Amino acid sequence: MTFKYFPLLALFLFYFKASAQSNSEEVLFTIQDEPIYSSEFIKVYNKNLNLVEDESQSDLNSYLTLFINYKLKIKEAYSLGLQNKASYKRELDGYRKQLAENFINDTKVTDDLVKEAYNRISNEVKVSHILIRLPENASPQDTLVAYNNIVKLRNRALKEGFDKVRKEVHNGQTVFGEDLGYFSAFRMVYPFESAAYHTNVGDISKPFRTRFGYHILKVYDKRKSRGEITVAHIMVTNKPEDSISNSSETRINDIYKKIQQGEDFEALAKQFSEDPSSSNKGGKLAPFSGGQLSSQVFEDTAFSLNNIGDVSKPIKTKYGWHIIKLLNKKPIQPFQDMKPELEMKVKRDDRSHLIDDALFDKLKIKYKVTDEQPALGYFESILNDNYFKKTWELPEGFQGSKPLIKIGEKQLTFQDFANQLLKSQRIAQKASFKELVAKEYNMFLKKNLIKYQEDHLETENKDFASIISEYREGLLLFDLMESTIWNASKTDTTEIKTYYNSHKDNYRWPDRIDAIVASSANEKILKKAAKLLKKNIDLETIKQTFNTNNKVNVMFTVGVMDNQNQALPNNFPFKKGISKIYNHNNSYVVVQVKDVFPSSQQSFEEAKGKIISDYQTDKEHKWLQGLKDKYKVVINEEALNHVKLKLNKQ
Repeated sequence: MTFKYFPLLALFLFYFKASAQSNSEEVLFTIQDEPIYSSEFIKVYNKNLNLVEDESQSDLNSYLTLFINYKLKIKEAYSLGLQNKASYKRELDGYRKQLAENFINDTKVTDDLVKEAYNRISNEVKVSHILIRLPENASPQDTLVAYNNIVKLRNRALKEGFDKVRKEVHNGQTVFGEDLGYFSAFRMVYPFESAAYHTNVGDISKPFRTRFGYHILKVYDKRKSRGEITVAHIMVTNKPEDSISNSSETRINDIYKKIQQGEDFEALAKQFSEDPSSSNKGGKLAPFSGGQLSSQVFEDTAFSLNNIGDVSKPIKTKYGWHIIKLLNKKPIQPFQDMKPELEMKVKRDDRSHLIDDALFDKLKIKYKVTDEQPALGYFESILNDNYFKKTWELPEGFQGSKPLIKIGEKQLTFQDFANQLLKSQRIAQKASFKELVAKEYNMFLKKNLIKYQEDHLETENKDFASIISEYREGLLLFDLMESTIWNASKTDTTEIKTYYNSHKDNYRWPDRIDAIVASSANEKILKKAAKLLKKNIDLETIKQTFNTNNKVNVMFTVGVMDNQNQALPNNFPFKKGISKIYNHNNSYVVVQVKDVFPSSQQSFEEAKGKIISDYQTDKEHKWLQGLKDKYKVVINEEALNHVKLKLNKQ
């Protein structure tokens, strides 16, 4: 989507909707008998007062003129029907949908989840678990069997010890018993993460389900997060055929001695590290935090390094021998710094369903929608196996107009839900008709609740209505100005040239010089540079003479300049030759004037940019005068005096 921004309109993108004003409010002025209220003007004036660049615009009378002009343009835009353009509707609709997301979501639930996530990434938990695999769409019978089995394993673990049972039952296919080490938020699926953080150290959790099946877990430790670190390493893998004299341990110790002798770690990693993913980068690994690595020994050693540049002694892991160097260490950042990132993660994570569910529940209450839906039994009865073959059709005599459910003022019918069922059969997975209808109805209800709120946000939420009104009128005004004024350079070529011929005196070159301006903070150096300029020594030679030892003692500005050029001293006389030395802007300057160009007429091409700008300003002025003739404006002087008193502008 393309959003249009333009400086000219920035002052007049304000929060109001005239039709929503109470008739009891004071009318400041009318345009063709349409009232504009004092409260609107005061709100806009106060909002934009700090944005105006021209002091005259802060004068209330001048600002009122700008405001009236704005209203005249909006009136004309609607009169021309610009609000009916397809491009206008498309862009407004896109913006409206994007904005609505920020107003529809349950911000309290989101904020609570973000705070919870921050607390969890600030603390790490050490866990082992036992999982009995179970498909998400498992039958009730299989689900009960899996649940009973995990309960039995929990009872065994309580009596025999969790680790003993975990190791005995693990088969890597239907049952998994794994030591997961430390982890924090977003490392596991949300139900697993929550079970781990809600279980006390030393305890075994109650059985719980994730999309992988039924779990129990034991928590061994909880600790403060160690933050995030970046390290480099040199790795030598274990090789069975290594001789004692050339073993991986001997080799890593020889490399370690080279580091102690002062040899460069990065260079040694490139030469000797056997980790192909990092050796060509000097051993550098991606940043990681606690629980991310499969090797606890490597992770603990890395985090034990305190200072940037510290190097560990050789350590052994299941992958081989390593030497680790600390490159960077970052503690957990403050909550406010991490909040935007955490909010994005929460909305992408499993826990986003909690936000959706909270919104769903809130909207059901708001629009008085009951959870009971007796018609679902009917829809179950009309489904058949053709549904899973994607060939199911509605039965003859289906009463599509029969009312199904009412959301606010909108009545949904049997046909509305039937359309959802017809569409969803393309991706339907095998399930009982009862489960299928319940799931589809739930999706149908959520979708329609959200759409109903989106459609009625402007009447339900003043802030949303204000922002949409602002954007709506901004788009209209942009289209109006673009088509009426700003595209003049493309369509009014003859008129622009006529305008230039009528105003040639406004387009003249001032007196100018072709000059070299030498500048230095050292007057003595500048005097020497001036002598070389006088001898017409080239600038590169002069720079090489004075700018030595990485120090810039003299700089040059070269080109055609008028008397407003910042490089020239004030009131500098335009005459050929080398000038005296001036003290200018806390520095010393000398000017070599090569040529003087008296004031002359600019050609159309030379002044084209300014001519077009002036032509557009003149055209807009005349156009606005035409709008004032077309739409009668009547100011309520009494109301204006009240506004002045309120704004202390009397």
